[in-house]
Parts: sequence; C-alpha cells; structure tokens
Amino acid sequence: MARFAAGADHAGFRLKDSLVEVLRDLGHEVTDLGTNGVTSVDYPDFGAAVGRVVAAGAADFGLCVCGSGIGISIAANKVAGIRAVNIHDVTGARLSRQHNDANVVCFGERLVGIEVAKDALLTFAATLFEGGRHAARVEKLALLDGGRPCAAT
Repeated sequence: MARFAAGADHAGFRLKDSLVEVLRDLGHEVTDLGTNGVTSVDYPDFGAAVGRVVAAGAADFGLCVCGSGIGISIAANKVAGIRAVNIHDVTGARLSRQHNDANVVCFGERLVGIEVAKDALLTFAATLFEGGRHAARVEKLALLDGGRPCAAT
C-alpha cells in the first residue's frame, strides 16, 4: 500500500475528505494536511504543503483538491521534484502515471464528480510508471527543478 499526503482548500475539502476515506478503506496510509471546513483559506498553502511532504519522501503520492484543481496543482508544482497533474478522468490519471511518473494528483471539486474522481484516484494509485523512453523525459523535468528529483522517485 502507498502513503499519501492530502490537502485541499475550502472549495475542495469535501471531495478531499471523500477521497481520503476511499484511500484509507483500501489500506493506504493518508496524512491529511487539511483544510477541513468552509472558512476561506489559500490553496497555495495546501498545494505546497502536500508537495513538500512528497518531495521529502514522507509520502509516496499527493492528493490535492481545490475548486478547479488548477491553482492547487500550480502550487504543488512549485516544489522541486513534484509532478502534479490536474485530472478529469481515468485516462488522464493512467497516462500521467505511465508516461510522466506523476506523484501528485489534483482534482477540482467544482468540475469533477465524486465517482469520476474516485475511479481516477484508484487508477492513479494502481498505475506504475512505464520507464523506458519516458524516463529520459521525466529526467528532463527534474533538470527544470535544478536537477533535484523527488526523494520518492
């Protein structure tokens, strides 16, 4: 089973909480970094927090949710070694792992329904990086971070 760090802003905490429950029910370890209510908070704080935990190797993967999934994925991607993807379906989740070795999956609570998000998250968690021709491309991504690949990679 994998270790996940999860975070969301006020516009994404309901979906985050549902997805955390799904992961835990399957036996994954989840560190929930918040938020857990409707009080307005800033998505960069939570995206960066998840990114830092994953980059440090304290979690294998990250799960982020905001209203659109866009802002929180940008925030997570500011952390060296993070390859965060904003996902809308199972195909994107599968390809992000197979081809890009994505390590943080992001959703928009206002854009993706719970069942689609669950299926995409489960696909993300179960899909392995293919390596091969994709490995050199992922290494080029690491160079954009100053050559510092994520500790979990």
